[in-house]
Amino acid sequence: MRSDRNVLVLGAICGATLTLCGHGSPTAAQELAISCGAVGQELALCQEGVAAWSEQSGVPVTVVSTPNSSSERLALYQQILASGSGDIDVYQVDVIWPGILGTHFVDLGADFDEEVMSAYFPSLVQNNTVNGELKMIPWFTDVGLLYYRADLLEQYGHEPPTTWEELTAAAEEIQAAERAAGNSRMQGLVFQGNAYEGLTCNALEWVYSYGGGTIVDEAGEVTINNPEAVAALDEAAGWIGTISPQGVLAYQEEEARGVFQAGHSVFMRNWPYAWALANADDSPVKDKVGVVALPKGGADGQRTGVLGGWNLAVSKYSDMQEEAVELVAYLTSYEEQKRRAIEGAYNPTITALYEDPQVLDANPFFGELYDTFVNAVARPSSVTGTRYNQVSTEFWNAVHATLNGTVTAEQSLAQLERRLDRLARNW
Repeated sequence: MRSDRNVLVLGAICGATLTLCGHGSPTAAQELAISCGAVGQELALCQEGVAAWSEQSGVPVTVVSTPNSSSERLALYQQILASGSGDIDVYQVDVIWPGILGTHFVDLGADFDEEVMSAYFPSLVQNNTVNGELKMIPWFTDVGLLYYRADLLEQYGHEPPTTWEELTAAAEEIQAAERAAGNSRMQGLVFQGNAYEGLTCNALEWVYSYGGGTIVDEAGEVTINNPEAVAALDEAAGWIGTISPQGVLAYQEEEARGVFQAGHSVFMRNWPYAWALANADDSPVKDKVGVVALPKGGADGQRTGVLGGWNLAVSKYSDMQEEAVELVAYLTSYEEQKRRAIEGAYNPTITALYEDPQVLDANPFFGELYDTFVNAVARPSSVTGTRYNQVSTEFWNAVHATLNGTVTAEQSLAQLERRLDRLARNW
C-alpha cells in the first residue's frame, strides 16, 4: 500500500512536470499507477488499454503521462527511481534505457518464459535482457522512415528518392515550384532537429547511411570522427535554410508532423505512428502520403532507420508487483498490440502480427518495410551502458552546432571524438 507521503510525491511530480494524471492521484490501497504515453493519441491509446484491463481485473489504475521529450522523461524516471519510490508500478521504457535503469526493475523471466518470449522480435528480447535478467517486455517498436507527398512527386515527375542527393534535388525543385504557384509556406524536408535524443536518431541515420558507423562500435571504440560522417553532416547542414526551415532546429516529432500534415512539406522523417494521423479523416494530406525506407548516402551507402520503440517494466519498489505484471502481460499481448497497430500505426513487437490481414490493411507499409524494421540500426546504448545518455548528449550537441553553423562538421566531430574518448575510459 502506498503511504500518504508517496501520494503527495506523485502529486508534486504531476504538477511540477506539467504531466496529466489520467484518473487523479492514487488514494486507494489497491490501485496501480502506470507511466505511459505523453500527449495525444499515444496517451489516449494507453488509457484505453489500461481501462480495458482495469475493468476486466477489477483493479483501478492511475495513468500518469510524462514529458513528450524522451530526454526529459528519462530525467524524471531517474529522479523517482533513485529515491526508491513506489509511486509508479509500471514504467514505459525506451529501448536505449535497459542499461541505465535496469537495476530498478524486477526480473520478468519467471512470468514470461522462453516459449512466451519466442513470439517477440529476438533482437528486442536480447536488448531488454540485462545480466541474464529479462527487465522489460517489448511493447511497440519503431524505426525512422521517410514520408513523402505522393501526389506532388507524381505531379513533378519524381520517384521516391533512394539517396539523400535525390531527395535534396526533388525537394528543391518541388519547393520552388509550389512557392511560385502560391504556396509560400512549402518546405522541402522537415525532421527532428532540436538538440535532444531525436536528433541523435536522425543524425545516426545520416551517418550510418553514408557508411560512417554508429558513433561507438561494438567493441567500445569511438568511431564517429571519419570522412563519411563528415560528409553526412555536411549534407544535412546544407539543408538548413534551403529545403528545411531554420526553425527545424527546434522541431521534435510533433512539430515536424504538424508542418507535413498541414500540407507544407514535401518530405518528412518520422516514426511509424505518423502514418495513422496523416491519413485521419481530418488530415489535409489524407490519401496523399507514401512511406519508404530512408535514403542512403550516395551510390555506395546503405538505407536504414534507427531502431526505436518502447517497453514496459515493473518497478522493484512496487507494492503490487503481481498485479503490475498482469497489466504488462495484457498491454503487450497479441490482441492489444493488434488494436494499437490498427488504430494508431504502432509497430507490434510480436512477429506474427506482420502477417495479420487486418493489421496490413490498416498499415500496408508494415509488410513492405518489414526488413527495414528487422534490420534497423541500434544506437550504441548496450556497449556504453550507463554512459549512453552522456554519449548521446555530446553527439546531439555536436550535430546541432554543425547544423546551426557554429562549427563545421570536420571541427565538430574532431571535438566530439576527444570528449567521447574521455567518457570511454568508464564503460
